[in-house]
Amino acid sequence: MDDQISIEVFNRLVELAALELNEEQAGYLHKQLNNQLRAIHELASIPIDNSLEANLHGVPYIAEARPALREDKAKNCEDTASILSQVPQYQDGHIIVPDIPHTTLK
Repeated sequence: MDDQISIEVFNRLVELAALELNEEQAGYLHKQLNNQLRAIHELASIPIDNSLEANLHGVPYIAEARPALREDKAKNCEDTASILSQVPQYQDGHIIVPDIPHTTLK
């Protein structure tokens, strides 16, 4: 794996994500992605004891020490009218969510 994301790969990713970036924004994002990749490489280079399970993170954890899960209880809202008065559109007690326009990518 390369140590950096090339400008060609970056530009292709921007195109696939359908982002509109000016030159300054593109430069900043490219730099930040490369910084994140560098951090991932640094973390991957840390030696880890293979006998540890991935979810332990190096800290012993026993199931008995885990707190009990709370019980989920359904609770009806008594004042639905005040909630529905805040939404732009509703019908028959249901919130109407407008269709989100989308563009088919090439």
